[in-house]
Amino acid sequence: MPIYKAPVEDTLFVLYDVLKMDGYGNLPGFADAPRDLVEAVLGEGARICEEVIQPLNVVGDTVGCKRNDDGSVTTPPGFKEAYKQYREGGWMALSFDPAYGGQGLPLTLNAAIGEYLSSSNLAWGMYPGLTQGAMAALYVHANDEIKQTYLPKMATGEWTGTMNLTEPHCGTDLGLLRSKAVPNGDGSYSITGQKIFISAGEHDMSDNIVHLVLARIEGAPAGTKGISLFVVPKFLPKADGTAGERNPLSCGKIEEKMGIHGNSTCVMNYDGAKGWLVGEANKGLNAMFVMMNEARMSVGIQGLSQSEAAYQNAVAYAKDRLQGRSLSGPKAPDKPADPIIVHPDVRRTLMTIRAINEAGRALMLWTALQADISHRSEDAAEKQKAEDHMGLMTPIVKGVLTDLGFDNAVKAQQMYGGHGYINEWGMGQFVRDARITMIYEGANGIQALDLVGRKLGANGGRAIMTFFNEVGTFCAQNKDDAALGPMIGALSKGLKDLQAATMWFMQNAMAKPDNAGAGSTPYMHLFGLVAMGYMWARMARTAQEKLAEGADERMTAKLATARFFFEQLMPESGAHLARVTAGADSMMALPAEAF
Repeated sequence: MPIYKAPVEDTLFVLYDVLKMDGYGNLPGFADAPRDLVEAVLGEGARICEEVIQPLNVVGDTVGCKRNDDGSVTTPPGFKEAYKQYREGGWMALSFDPAYGGQGLPLTLNAAIGEYLSSSNLAWGMYPGLTQGAMAALYVHANDEIKQTYLPKMATGEWTGTMNLTEPHCGTDLGLLRSKAVPNGDGSYSITGQKIFISAGEHDMSDNIVHLVLARIEGAPAGTKGISLFVVPKFLPKADGTAGERNPLSCGKIEEKMGIHGNSTCVMNYDGAKGWLVGEANKGLNAMFVMMNEARMSVGIQGLSQSEAAYQNAVAYAKDRLQGRSLSGPKAPDKPADPIIVHPDVRRTLMTIRAINEAGRALMLWTALQADISHRSEDAAEKQKAEDHMGLMTPIVKGVLTDLGFDNAVKAQQMYGGHGYINEWGMGQFVRDARITMIYEGANGIQALDLVGRKLGANGGRAIMTFFNEVGTFCAQNKDDAALGPMIGALSKGLKDLQAATMWFMQNAMAKPDNAGAGSTPYMHLFGLVAMGYMWARMARTAQEKLAEGADERMTAKLATARFFFEQLMPESGAHLARVTAGADSMMALPAEAF
């Protein structure tokens, strides 16, 4: 049975020692979250994830969800009971507005809990995760009546939420959407159409399911300019706020998937279901993007989570599995062989995963903190800078952490040898579950195109220049530090490679757009590498300071992992730059029929 322990100490190190979270007491919600409270929340969240939700991970994978003859869905054994504990603990609305029943704590804290939840059971965590995204979209764009009707029930977890975008013929290109909305004359609309790949579309864990559905109002313009967003509940709310009459919508089938079997991924049929417009007509994508951006951040966390869970199990196995002798002489002479963790190539694999996980966690929490600033700060300049950061980093967190999360799950599986390919050891589930994170909420190739095509040039390149200046200033301030110097040198080289790749796009992509498309994915990974390098440099400096104050061996391990990152992983920046500047010619040379 796979194991998992939430990395609470590392989370606290990043939040308080590196990011100085205790310096944001001026922001709403932060004053109500002193360190002792944050530690208590993280500790209790870790306990629930480790003791209640993680034991259901294998159950969800092996049993899966069942669609019944009446169209209802039964979730795997234990899922409903675990959700009841989660809901009663108030976890759904940890960071939501108290006006609708939330606790108003920092979004950063919710992101940290989100990692633990996804590491313990990715499929289970999708049910509350999607609800929180739907709540965010309604909070920003819905009118007061809709907010008062749905948000309090969703905040308590009594009602859950989904988002319905994809149709059989349209995924990324939502302009092809066919679902239609016909006005009923009473302010509501009749929604008809079919949606596919709808996570948590039907289940037995909540009293009602609130679907956010993209559809086109009759007579609306073609393409993305004619798409509207509607709230379409499974049960129509009654005057007293409880769930009433069944809406004509149903789960046509549950998709048979490679992974995340514990989540009901549904084909949803809307047969004249009653819905209400969210936001302005024909501006549905603006509203849905609030949920999609929340979801993309969450999916980045999911990639990190599968990497972390797989790593913990691989380390436990490597310490226990006896095989061969160390190249430098026996390390366990009292045993017939040494544990495989003594072998350099095993160490290379485990250190790679560890270095990426710890940097990825820091990058995720840094970005979550910027989300708090963007939502809560009253300082216009500070708010703008945080919003710029979010726009720039969201595709990187989503694309890079999920690509690397899958790669790391495979690396961790490799540590088991043949046992990693046997289901009973559980490593295959991490690989299969991690794979979806690279696909949903915008496939990673789309994330890379979004970064290169939209985010780099936004507002005259203001966000990217701010990032360059911040990292460059840090390097200049620390380059003469004897211990940090080699790391700073490697980070400076990576930054120069990223700047060169950015300049190459400016000079070569406008006249030949295929150059941007060809180089977008290596550019995204180059950016992610530099961003993680910046996180490692900050963590290394902090660890060095804490060691000088008499800190324990955890900080020594931090510095060792930082050195590994800069020596073994950071040099890849040059390869990414070479791929970017190679351009599109060889990539586009073959005619389609030659493939």
